[in-house]
Amino acid sequence: METADEQRPLLRLQPPQVAVSEHTSDGTVDINRQPALKGVEFCECMAYFTISKNLVTYLTNVLHESKVAAARNVSAWAGACFLTPLLRAFIADTYLGRYRTVVVFLPVYAVGMLVLVVSALLPVFFSPSTNIGNIHHIVVYLGLYLASIGSGGVKPCTSSFGADQFDINDPGELFDQLQQHAV
Repeated sequence: METADEQRPLLRLQPPQVAVSEHTSDGTVDINRQPALKGVEFCECMAYFTISKNLVTYLTNVLHESKVAAARNVSAWAGACFLTPLLRAFIADTYLGRYRTVVVFLPVYAVGMLVLVVSALLPVFFSPSTNIGNIHHIVVYLGLYLASIGSGGVKPCTSSFGADQFDINDPGELFDQLQQHAV
């Protein structure tokens, strides 16, 4: 009998009969002064991890780097992606604020991604007899490091938006939080 009693939750909460909104209700507004949508950072994380998981393969198979050189270059790029947020967080906290920092560095990130797309298309536009090896390397690394600079401005700011997504005035979210702590 004692084990059955220990397995039952101490508090049984009933969900509120209120529709959960996709907009915040705490007064947070977007750039157009409309209620802000909930949800941030998915695309940035997906872009970073997609590149990082495939980069060694791309560098070895397409750019014909050795595995050692490719691993070294990927590590250097990943290090740049994780060190640049330190400087950008300082800039955001001291001078620009989170929103302006994202507005400034998101285009840099997008341009870096576009340069990477162009670099992947370079071999298609040139015949195999054309030697574009050095240009191809330069364009790939330009795109990678532009993306790391942009990522450095986006990562520290969007991560802190995560806490802003919890809306204490939303009964559905408050119920979810209370239920998680009760179990």
